[in-house]
Amino acid sequence: MVILILGETSVFYKLHEAFPCSFTHLLATQFEHSQWQGLHFWDLLLPTFMFVAGTSMAFSYKRQKELHYSWRQSFIKTLKRCFWLLFLGVLIYAVRDNKLNLQFSNVLAELAFATLISFLIIRLHPGWQLATSILLLLATELLFRYTHIPGFDQPFTDQHNFGNYIDLIVIGRVNGHYGTTMNWIPSAASTIWGLMAGQLLLSNKSSKSKLSYLAGFGFIALVLGFVLDWAGITPMLKWIASSSFVIATGGISLIAFAICYWWIDVRKHKRYLLFFIIVGMNPIFIYLFFNFIGANWLYGYANILIGGLLNLVNIPLNIGAIISCLAVFAFEWYLCYILFKKQLFLKL
Repeated sequence: MVILILGETSVFYKLHEAFPCSFTHLLATQFEHSQWQGLHFWDLLLPTFMFVAGTSMAFSYKRQKELHYSWRQSFIKTLKRCFWLLFLGVLIYAVRDNKLNLQFSNVLAELAFATLISFLIIRLHPGWQLATSILLLLATELLFRYTHIPGFDQPFTDQHNFGNYIDLIVIGRVNGHYGTTMNWIPSAASTIWGLMAGQLLLSNKSSKSKLSYLAGFGFIALVLGFVLDWAGITPMLKWIASSSFVIATGGISLIAFAICYWWIDVRKHKRYLLFFIIVGMNPIFIYLFFNFIGANWLYGYANILIGGLLNLVNIPLNIGAIISCLAVFAFEWYLCYILFKKQLFLKL
């Protein structure tokens, strides 16, 4: 979330504008989504968000059992959460370019379906949970490859794939470079793997075994995902959440999770984490804030105000633009800090 709110200010793009060189170009490129095929750093944020949501679900469900929730009570609680995730996910993009813009291809909408699927299998053996995630990926592959709908029979071509056809049915148009309505099916695998990782941490296995499972499965998934792409079997496509993309990013999430577990829980290095915890405790709030207020008003206002004032003292506008981005980031972090101090957390 810290990376997300910083990147959403476009600070790296503006840094490249102010100081053009190969390094700033690399940063600007990596903090933008890949155009179609490929994998940029920015592409990792959605699957990682969904992975961590699955992990937190494992801890939440354990807590509910300790409070003697019945399965029915937990299920109703989950249904309510899924409803609000879907509602907010649609609401975020409901108005674009001064017209109605209904779509279901953002992290909150996808997480709504993924959360429900993950909860329905939360009591199953890990082997069955893994099998469910694989079936979701296989189902997507089969639908894209073998439906053969005229005009939408090119499985991995933008505007002409099965996901675009579903968009045409559900929202009345081809959504293009904004994901597809059915991305939630393969993306749910990321949340399931996060759930499994969380349940692994809660198990009685040794720390060494937990690290071995996380890093081992992460490495296998990472290699498999890139092999599918490099071999030309299934290209790495963020916008339709192709199986190679989901598997590779799932592997990266597992490896990153293993590193954090080893560094923080095993090695007990817990200094300097508060800066990140403050934002991480209110992820839904800050996500909604920078989408509703930041993108629609705050970023532009701050750039004109701060950049203009700094220009009065002979600081170039391109430098002022960078400073305004950092100021907006500091402001959004401080909002989370205020909520953290008051113990106010947006929960769905």
